[in-house]
Amino acid sequence: MVHKTFKVAEVEISYRPNYKVSERPQISKSNDAYQILIQQWSIGKIELLEEFKILLLNRRNRVLGIVDISQGGLSGTVADPKIIFAAALKSCASGIILAHNHPSGELDPSCEDIAITNKLKAGALLLDLKILDHLIVTRGNFYSFADEGLM
Repeated sequence: MVHKTFKVAEVEISYRPNYKVSERPQISKSNDAYQILIQQWSIGKIELLEEFKILLLNRRNRVLGIVDISQGGLSGTVADPKIIFAAALKSCASGIILAHNHPSGELDPSCEDIAITNKLKAGALLLDLKILDHLIVTRGNFYSFADEGLM
């Protein structure tokens, strides 16, 4: 009997922060999240291309990191749940704050924004993660789903 040999890729999971927990910013309100996110946004693109990012948080709402999920066009981008949850699980996050910009400058959420938020909230429950907020950001302002009672 001949045994067939298979080649498979090795998967390694790691997360290597290069700073102390006490040095991580802590989120206590939506404006805290906005201030951190807007520093990481390319202001030159914020009114040109729609981007989706996530803030990863530990149990005490300290920021573990920011992940660029996708970059689209003028009117949309993809928020792939597999990529979002892979990043959250890899960093051992307990909470996630979703964020995307509207190049138009309009802050009101679209039906699609509400639908993806609800879809991600449902998926997060299965993984024992919390979607804490979803921010729509513009150059000078933001809309918080949590502040508006949509979370």
